[in-house]
Amino acid sequence: MTTHGALRELAGLFLRLGVTAFGGPAAHIAMMRDEVVERRRWLTDADFLDLLAATHLIPGPNSTEMAIHLGYRRGGGPGLLVAGACFILPATLIVGGLAWTYVRFGDTPQLGWVMYGVGPVIIAIVAQALWKLGTAAIKGPLTLLIGLAAGGLALRGWNELGLLAIGGLVMAGARLGRPGIAALAAACLPATVALAAGSGVAAPITLTRLTFFFLKVGSVLFGSGYVLLAFLRADLVDRWSWLSDAQLIDAVTIGQVTPGPVFTTATFIGYVLHGWSGALLATFGIFAPGFLFVACSQPLIPRLRASAVTSAVLDGVVVASLGLMAAVTWNLFRSTIVDPPAAALAAAAALLLFTTRLNSTWLVLAGGVVGAILRSAA
Repeated sequence: MTTHGALRELAGLFLRLGVTAFGGPAAHIAMMRDEVVERRRWLTDADFLDLLAATHLIPGPNSTEMAIHLGYRRGGGPGLLVAGACFILPATLIVGGLAWTYVRFGDTPQLGWVMYGVGPVIIAIVAQALWKLGTAAIKGPLTLLIGLAAGGLALRGWNELGLLAIGGLVMAGARLGRPGIAALAAACLPATVALAAGSGVAAPITLTRLTFFFLKVGSVLFGSGYVLLAFLRADLVDRWSWLSDAQLIDAVTIGQVTPGPVFTTATFIGYVLHGWSGALLATFGIFAPGFLFVACSQPLIPRLRASAVTSAVLDGVVVASLGLMAAVTWNLFRSTIVDPPAAALAAAAALLLFTTRLNSTWLVLAGGVVGAILRSAA
């Protein structure tokens, strides 16, 4: 395929995912796997898992960085830009429009009916991806144990980055016969997010300060949307008094219930604080570091696989990342499957996914329609 053809294909795929990928990073990654491994066969599951592990080793939004990785793998530098921008753009426009509505009318639109139907479908999509990725990644009792331990400890509140590091060290120590490395892993404690709330002194809202704040967030933040909430609150609410707690919760909620990257929360906040200029600069700030990190890290993946030590570490990180994905899925399940109709919808979606080659995008759209019908009939 020509370079232009590859770029058109990337643009079409990631624009569509940017409009239909509900459910957060785990769901986005599951949908990407369905498209690039199952349908287009651009990658094997092993290749996909290597890229997934690489996204967990760098700061920033995992699913967006996965889109950027896939674009880079398929279309080089131009593909990196096209895939990432096309995945981010629809969500940015949707969230920007909702922010305009919020500022104009003072409230968030009611989107619960969408997530009522979409949520159970997302659970099924992630479960299928976990099963297939796990089949490729779980190569023995130790890898299974690492994955289960990472998932269990994540549910107990352990830091994601610490669990990935421990998984990599345990695997390296076991595979290379180095008990000292395994002992080091056992002694590691999960990293702790320390937030300095500051003195609560208000600071003027400027586009420069807004941009550099979100550049900082995109450069250092690991973890889920809940970690993002804590990180934003420390500066925007407690330190600078730019937002109220209610406004921040509204911003994070909009980022989570709209399709595409959860980090478009930055778009919403930027608009609330400084209109369209603030929305654009905040979006640029939080996502720009990911493009740079992916461009620097992807060429290193083959070298990591060529070394016995780093290959073992990468295998450990892969299965630990699947454990984290399983923990996210369990939390999604508990908050999504709220009644028998939702459970039936999840079961029906899972049955279709495991027995047919139906595109997951259509299932997401159908879930929204079914959810609306069920809610209106209730």
